[in-house]
Amino acid sequence: MNLNRIRADFPILDEIIYMDSASTSLTPEPVLDAVMDYYRRYNANVGRGVHRLSQIASGMYEGAHRKVAEFIGAREGVLVFTKNTTEGINTVASGLGWQKGDRVITTVLEHHSNLLPWLRLREKGVEVEIMKPDGEGILDPADFETAITDKTRLVAITHASNVIGTIQPVREISKICKEKGVLILLDGAQSVPHIRIDVKDLEVDFLCFSGHKMLGPTGTGVLWMRDPQIEPLFLGGGMIKEVTLKSYEYAEGYERFEAGTPHIAGGIGLGRACDYLKEIGMDELRMHEERLTERLIEGLLEIEGVEVYGTLDPKKRLGVVSFNIRGVHPHDLAHILDDSSNIMVRSGHHCASPLIKYLGIEEGTVRASLYLYNTEEEVELLLTTLEGIARVMV
Repeated sequence: MNLNRIRADFPILDEIIYMDSASTSLTPEPVLDAVMDYYRRYNANVGRGVHRLSQIASGMYEGAHRKVAEFIGAREGVLVFTKNTTEGINTVASGLGWQKGDRVITTVLEHHSNLLPWLRLREKGVEVEIMKPDGEGILDPADFETAITDKTRLVAITHASNVIGTIQPVREISKICKEKGVLILLDGAQSVPHIRIDVKDLEVDFLCFSGHKMLGPTGTGVLWMRDPQIEPLFLGGGMIKEVTLKSYEYAEGYERFEAGTPHIAGGIGLGRACDYLKEIGMDELRMHEERLTERLIEGLLEIEGVEVYGTLDPKKRLGVVSFNIRGVHPHDLAHILDDSSNIMVRSGHHCASPLIKYLGIEEGTVRASLYLYNTEEEVELLLTTLEGIARVMV
């Protein structure tokens, strides 16, 4: 990885140290160029015109779907553009035709977006079982073997925690689901931007992730379905093959699930973001982040009064590191890091309140999340700043 070349694509890094990519990543110049190229050169709707601009826009938008599908190894199924991970999960939750007595299994590790849609199903008489991780924040596949019954229709789990960064044993869990005839939905919002993904290898039925966490524009996301036989969340223009006053027939492919004018520029930008990550190499990116994560955790543990949450093994986690300094409120610490060293981190409950309570952390955590544009020097500055704060506050 050529860090200098990469960082040149993110001019904002001349002013700040950005360690909040688990929330929203920065967007490189080539992605911005792809978005603006649409608006400047072929701004038209897709799939609805024969004039040249519409044809160009339609081709670019369809091409973006293919790029993203290739990025996750999706050689089958249907890949739908959504506005974020949340929309993708809700599309599945609303479209499976639940019956009273059905069961869903999810976990305490989940972001609210992969928890609330399932909890709401209780209103329809669906039973929701919540699995818990071990002391390192990693799920045990054997627990799923025991929990799945003949009434279980779906297992919904995160690939990697947005709070403690732990990577879950998805292959083992999906194998159990497949053996028992149960669908599995994977929240890949944190994993897809950082590690090589192959949906065939993972053997999941649904994969949801967001573009804005992987160098893409905000308002972009993906729902991949191995078998797209669920009801669309929205009905309207573009998703219909034929309509009469008495009946209608859905379109085929991703169009069935993309009612209305989509975020065309955003989808094209997301396709370019996948190109950008492929050019860098996901294996190289992973090694880079592992090195930074190992040093960050090592340094945090050397500071008196600091507690780090989740596994300490960088190979079992992403560069999402949550920690606290004893006696310092997470929001106060985040403000100090910004004011004193221009370091941007996240603080609070990270849209995962049940997990925060499960960990016994009342006020939440400070979360530093690393990505391809972060450097060893930035990690060292964070550690030096935290050591100074701890020396004064602890």
